Amino acid sequence: MASIFGHGVIGFTLAKIIDRHNAKWLIVCAIFSTILPDFDVIGFKLGVPYEHPMGHRGFTHSILFSIIWALVLAVTMGRKNKKIWFLVILLSTLSHGILDAMTSGGMGVGFLIPFNNNRFFFPFRGIQVSPIGVRDFFSEWGLKVFLSEFKYVFVPSFLILFVRFLIYRTKGFVDDKN
Repeated sequence: MASIFGHGVIGFTLAKIIDRHNAKWLIVCAIFSTILPDFDVIGFKLGVPYEHPMGHRGFTHSILFSIIWALVLAVTMGRKNKKIWFLVILLSTLSHGILDAMTSGGMGVGFLIPFNNNRFFFPFRGIQVSPIGVRDFFSEWGLKVFLSEFKYVFVPSFLILFVRFLIYRTKGFVDDKN
Protein backbone atom coordinates (compact mmCIF):
# COMPACT_ATOMS: atom_id res chain seq x y z
CA MET A 1 0.00 0.00 0.00
CA ALA A 2 1.02 3.60 -0.34
CA SER A 3 1.27 5.41 2.99
CA ILE A 4 -1.47 7.30 4.80
CA PHE A 5 0.33 10.52 3.80
CA GLY A 6 0.41 9.76 0.09
CA HIS A 7 -3.23 8.75 0.07
CA GLY A 8 -4.27 11.83 2.05
CA VAL A 9 -2.50 14.24 -0.31
CA ILE A 10 -4.53 12.85 -3.21
CA GLY A 11 -7.83 13.39 -1.37
CA PHE A 12 -6.87 16.94 -0.47
CA THR A 13 -5.83 17.69 -4.05
CA LEU A 14 -9.01 16.23 -5.56
CA ALA A 15 -11.25 18.19 -3.19
CA LYS A 16 -9.40 21.44 -3.90
CA ILE A 17 -9.50 21.12 -7.70
CA ILE A 18 -13.09 19.85 -8.03
CA ASP A 19 -14.88 21.95 -5.40
CA ARG A 20 -14.51 25.67 -6.13
CA HIS A 21 -15.96 26.55 -2.72
CA ASN A 22 -13.48 24.36 -0.83
CA ALA A 23 -15.94 23.12 1.76
CA LYS A 24 -13.86 22.09 4.76
CA TRP A 25 -15.99 19.00 5.48
CA LEU A 26 -15.64 17.84 1.89
CA ILE A 27 -11.86 18.14 2.19
CA VAL A 28 -11.87 16.20 5.49
CA CYS A 29 -14.14 13.50 4.05
CA ALA A 30 -12.04 13.26 0.87
CA ILE A 31 -8.87 12.73 2.90
CA PHE A 32 -10.63 10.17 5.12
CA SER A 33 -11.99 8.41 2.02
CA THR A 34 -8.50 7.96 0.63
CA ILE A 35 -7.48 6.19 3.84
CA LEU A 36 -10.69 4.24 4.52
CA PRO A 37 -9.94 1.23 2.24
CA ASP A 38 -6.99 0.27 4.44
CA PHE A 39 -9.30 -0.33 7.39
CA ASP A 40 -9.40 -3.83 5.89
CA VAL A 41 -6.13 -4.59 7.73
CA ILE A 42 -8.37 -5.28 10.72
CA GLY A 43 -9.05 -8.56 8.92
CA PHE A 44 -5.51 -9.71 9.71
CA LYS A 45 -6.39 -9.67 13.42
CA LEU A 46 -9.63 -11.54 12.68
CA GLY A 47 -7.88 -14.26 10.67
CA VAL A 48 -9.05 -13.12 7.22
CA PRO A 49 -6.40 -14.19 4.69
CA TYR A 50 -4.84 -11.49 2.52
CA GLU A 51 -6.06 -13.12 -0.69
CA HIS A 52 -9.69 -13.45 0.50
CA PRO A 53 -12.15 -11.04 -1.20
CA MET A 54 -12.59 -9.34 2.19
CA GLY A 55 -8.84 -9.44 2.88
CA HIS A 56 -6.32 -6.65 2.45
CA ARG A 57 -6.65 -4.84 -0.89
CA GLY A 58 -9.91 -6.70 -1.47
CA PHE A 59 -13.48 -5.40 -1.45
CA THR A 60 -12.69 -2.11 0.30
CA HIS A 61 -10.34 -1.32 -2.59
CA SER A 62 -12.94 -2.16 -5.26
CA ILE A 63 -14.80 0.11 -7.63
CA LEU A 64 -18.13 -1.05 -6.16
CA PHE A 65 -17.05 -0.10 -2.63
CA SER A 66 -15.99 3.34 -3.91
CA ILE A 67 -19.38 3.89 -5.53
CA ILE A 68 -21.32 2.77 -2.44
CA TRP A 69 -19.20 4.93 -0.11
CA ALA A 70 -19.52 7.97 -2.42
CA LEU A 71 -23.30 7.54 -2.57
CA VAL A 72 -23.56 7.27 1.22
CA LEU A 73 -21.54 10.45 1.79
CA ALA A 74 -23.18 12.38 -1.04
CA VAL A 75 -26.65 11.62 0.35
CA THR A 76 -25.80 12.17 4.03
CA MET A 77 -23.29 15.02 3.81
CA GLY A 78 -23.71 16.56 0.36
CA ARG A 79 -26.57 18.94 1.13
CA LYS A 80 -26.80 21.25 -1.92
CA ASN A 81 -23.78 19.84 -3.76
CA LYS A 82 -24.53 16.12 -3.91
CA LYS A 83 -22.96 15.72 -7.38
CA ILE A 84 -19.74 17.44 -6.30
CA TRP A 85 -19.62 15.36 -3.12
CA PHE A 86 -20.23 12.15 -5.06
CA LEU A 87 -17.50 12.94 -7.59
CA VAL A 88 -14.88 14.00 -5.04
CA ILE A 89 -15.54 11.07 -2.69
CA LEU A 90 -15.71 8.55 -5.54
CA LEU A 91 -12.39 9.70 -7.02
CA SER A 92 -10.77 9.96 -3.60
CA THR A 93 -11.78 6.44 -2.62
CA LEU A 94 -10.83 5.03 -6.03
CA SER A 95 -7.47 6.75 -5.82
CA HIS A 96 -6.52 4.47 -2.94
CA GLY A 97 -6.63 1.33 -5.04
CA ILE A 98 -5.00 3.12 -7.96
CA LEU A 99 -2.01 4.14 -5.83
CA ASP A 100 -1.79 0.66 -4.30
CA ALA A 101 -1.75 -0.87 -7.79
CA MET A 102 1.37 1.21 -8.48
CA THR A 103 3.31 -0.07 -5.46
CA SER A 104 6.21 -2.48 -5.43
CA GLY A 105 4.61 -5.08 -3.18
CA GLY A 106 1.54 -6.99 -2.15
CA MET A 107 -0.76 -9.28 -4.11
CA GLY A 108 -2.48 -6.68 -6.26
CA VAL A 109 -5.77 -4.81 -5.91
CA GLY A 110 -9.26 -6.32 -6.18
CA PHE A 111 -10.79 -3.56 -8.30
CA LEU A 112 -13.59 -5.80 -9.60
CA ILE A 113 -14.58 -7.63 -6.39
CA PRO A 114 -17.29 -9.03 -5.92
CA PHE A 115 -17.72 -9.69 -9.67
CA ASN A 116 -14.18 -10.90 -10.24
CA ASN A 117 -11.80 -11.84 -7.41
CA ASN A 118 -8.60 -11.33 -9.42
CA ARG A 119 -6.06 -8.85 -8.11
CA PHE A 120 -4.37 -6.34 -10.39
CA PHE A 121 -1.26 -4.17 -10.59
CA PHE A 122 -0.49 -1.44 -13.12
CA PRO A 123 2.57 -1.76 -15.36
CA PHE A 124 4.13 1.18 -13.47
CA ARG A 125 5.03 0.08 -9.95
CA GLY A 126 7.46 2.79 -8.84
CA ILE A 127 5.85 3.63 -5.49
CA GLN A 128 7.52 1.71 -2.69
CA VAL A 129 5.04 -0.39 -0.73
CA SER A 130 4.50 1.00 2.76
CA PRO A 131 5.00 -1.19 5.80
CA ILE A 132 1.92 -1.98 7.84
CA GLY A 133 2.39 -0.54 11.31
CA VAL A 134 3.75 2.69 12.73
CA ARG A 135 7.00 1.24 14.11
CA ASP A 136 8.09 -0.14 10.73
CA PHE A 137 7.15 3.08 8.96
CA PHE A 138 9.75 5.05 10.93
CA SER A 139 12.67 3.08 9.51
CA GLU A 140 14.87 3.00 6.43
CA TRP A 141 12.01 1.27 4.60
CA GLY A 142 9.63 4.09 5.59
CA LEU A 143 12.10 6.66 4.30
CA LYS A 144 12.20 4.89 0.92
CA VAL A 145 8.38 4.93 0.85
CA PHE A 146 8.30 8.65 1.64
CA LEU A 147 10.88 9.46 -1.05
CA SER A 148 9.03 7.50 -3.73
CA GLU A 149 5.71 9.10 -2.73
CA PHE A 150 7.33 12.52 -2.71
CA LYS A 151 8.42 11.95 -6.31
CA TYR A 152 5.27 10.29 -7.65
CA VAL A 153 2.48 11.72 -5.45
CA PHE A 154 3.46 14.90 -3.58
CA VAL A 155 5.26 16.73 -6.41
CA PRO A 156 2.52 16.10 -9.02
CA SER A 157 -0.18 17.06 -6.48
CA PHE A 158 1.68 20.25 -5.59
CA LEU A 159 2.05 21.14 -9.28
CA ILE A 160 -1.67 20.58 -9.89
CA LEU A 161 -2.56 22.76 -6.88
CA PHE A 162 -0.10 25.45 -8.01
CA VAL A 163 -1.64 25.54 -11.51
CA ARG A 164 -5.10 25.70 -9.91
CA PHE A 165 -3.93 28.64 -7.79
CA LEU A 166 -2.56 30.45 -10.84
CA ILE A 167 -5.75 29.88 -12.81
CA TYR A 168 -7.99 31.17 -10.02
CA ARG A 169 -5.69 34.09 -9.33
CA THR A 170 -5.57 35.04 -13.03
CA LYS A 171 -9.32 34.57 -13.36
CA GLY A 172 -9.89 36.76 -10.31
CA PHE A 173 -7.55 39.39 -11.71
CA VAL A 174 -9.33 39.37 -15.08
CA ASP A 175 -12.76 39.46 -13.40
CA ASP A 176 -11.68 42.49 -11.32
CA LYS A 177 -10.72 44.44 -14.47
CA ASN A 178 -14.12 43.89 -16.15
